Amino acid sequence: MMDEKQRNQLIKELAADSAAKSRIDPSLYERYSVKRGLRNDDGTGVLVGLTEVGDVVSYIVDEGDRIPVEGRLYYRGMAIDDIVNGFYEKKRYGFEETAYLLIFGELPTESQLAQFTELLACYRQLPPGFTEDMILKAPSPDVMNKLARSVLALYSYDSNPEDISIDNVLRQSAQLIAQFPTLISYGYMAKRHYVDKESLFLHSPQPEYNTAQNILHLIRPDSQFTELEARVLDLALVLHAEHGGGNNSTFVTHAVSSSGSDTYSVIAAAIGSLKGPQHGGASGKAFDMMQDLKAKVKNWRNEMEIVDYLTKILEKKAFDNTGLIYGVGHAVYTLSDPRTKLLRDYARSLAYEAGREDEYELYMLTERLAPEVFFKVKKSDKVVCANVDFYSGFVYNMLGLPAELFTPIFAAARIAGWSAHRIEELVSGGRIIRPAYKCVQKRRPYTSMDKRSSNK
Repeated sequence: MMDEKQRNQLIKELAADSAAKSRIDPSLYERYSVKRGLRNDDGTGVLVGLTEVGDVVSYIVDEGDRIPVEGRLYYRGMAIDDIVNGFYEKKRYGFEETAYLLIFGELPTESQLAQFTELLACYRQLPPGFTEDMILKAPSPDVMNKLARSVLALYSYDSNPEDISIDNVLRQSAQLIAQFPTLISYGYMAKRHYVDKESLFLHSPQPEYNTAQNILHLIRPDSQFTELEARVLDLALVLHAEHGGGNNSTFVTHAVSSSGSDTYSVIAAAIGSLKGPQHGGASGKAFDMMQDLKAKVKNWRNEMEIVDYLTKILEKKAFDNTGLIYGVGHAVYTLSDPRTKLLRDYARSLAYEAGREDEYELYMLTERLAPEVFFKVKKSDKVVCANVDFYSGFVYNMLGLPAELFTPIFAAARIAGWSAHRIEELVSGGRIIRPAYKCVQKRRPYTSMDKRSSNK
């Protein structure tokens, strides 16, 4: 039998061989007009479906030319700015109302919202024995991984898991929306205790608390939080709840739903997509980058120092050497991300309450300088702006939330949008999603084992 060193060496050699055999000539994509990443040549997404849930607008077309405009985001045809202003002018929390809008297509009346909120309150507790058997006995160093596993495990606690009728899927969706705060909080606590060797505490979700309040209650040792903290987190949840059908995790939701799979498998797949650093994991990367900038830039008001740091990032000489300014640039938005504007305004209040106004000003300055540096270094006319991830990590950090929960909180918001898209696919899709791949491997004859061995 091979020892560990021999196994590792063999894996390394096999991996190199596999990578070499998996590399496709880039020129073939152009030859066969393949849209890499389902993107058109101008960067827009290939049109693969229809949706009424959400829409993202970043440009207008004038006589065939794409003209960048200030970004706009719509939930069920309503501008996100108007939705948010409607909540906060009346000093209401917004996430539950937003989830209702996304799933049912209309804003709820007062009585409808009360019923929906009560329904979620009924579902917040996890099944008996689930916490101990499925979370604490199988901790994971990554909370998103734990969340996906927990969602799959809930299948076993559902008396009717396979039924994809809309009433059953709606029941499952409401349960998941209600239980995600507890799943991510307990998943983090298990990791904190069993992996990081810290003390363990578990609070029960409170039926009188909404989603944002429950997250803060569950994750803090003393369960205490201020009204401003809960409202800012509630805003972050609203802004992350939906982003059109083309984002990676929502497309996964449509694709897996189209196969007829169960709700738990669909949502677990979407979680796996969101976990990636180029999708939901970007807020953590942006926060880490800004932490590095804070350490490397001596004078936070010196624009030249900040420009020099950002230049080094783009030249792959700083931070993680990927050449990416995390939180700046977006697949769709150009001049601005409407979510960034809204979160930035509320982040200011939180920063001043926390005594971190200097850090907030540094974020503002970096946001202004980054597009200029990108244009200068890349020599590209591509228009870039700060996206919502740029401020999300900063906001979560001011709320005392650990970095391990940045992406899981994104999931606790996006489960509302995923649920709406899943129902839409089941009602309106009708066909399994199956895009085509062009095989460019040349045909060749099979060779026997004897001939293969003799050629070595």
